[in-house]
Amino acid sequence: MKKMFLFLAVAGISMSSYAQSEKYVKAMEKLVPAVDTTHSVEGLLDLSAAFERIANAEKTQWLPYYYAALCQVNLGNMYFAQGQADKIDPLMDKAEPLLTKAEELEKNNTEIFCLKKMYNSGRMMVDPVSRYMSYGIEAADALKTAKSLNPENPRVYLLEGQDKFYTPEQYGGSKSEAKKLFEEAKKKFENFKPADTISPTWGMGQLNYFLSLQKGQE
Repeated sequence: MKKMFLFLAVAGISMSSYAQSEKYVKAMEKLVPAVDTTHSVEGLLDLSAAFERIANAEKTQWLPYYYAALCQVNLGNMYFAQGQADKIDPLMDKAEPLLTKAEELEKNNTEIFCLKKMYNSGRMMVDPVSRYMSYGIEAADALKTAKSLNPENPRVYLLEGQDKFYTPEQYGGSKSEAKKLFEEAKKKFENFKPADTISPTWGMGQLNYFLSLQKGQE
């Protein structure tokens, strides 16, 4: 009888864990597609907050922390494009602990190192002259690590291409080199298969934007 009670108790815990996991995945599946299509301040803040709520509820899953940080970083990039670099640091302040938590839960992950690259680039963009030797170097190192962890990750080549595209030629930038990297990213995207339905797939929208810019310049 005791063995039967023990079996039922263990089975109950397993079913509870499964149900919780299924609920988590479904909640994430509703949000993840919006990462690549949300381009407003309110939308990105709401999306980040939604991921953070899931992260705080689950506590052991790295992806919601990652996505919450990514939304903050994406908003920083948007502000930079609008000439509002003074608004970036508060967003990076918000992203930093989320990114740290994601890395605590998931070591040596190419996607996390891509995001670390983006985070450090965001910090650098506030004041490139004074911050390059700190955040600029850390951004480059993070991207190098991301590539070493998974050379097939298309986001690595997208980020490399963006660096080449935006960097002045006298500092190593090159529109032609950027085009090659964007074309390589496109090939990687075409062959990329995410681990599951909630793993990162973002970037194709950004890539198409840069490819269209360069096509218009031909």
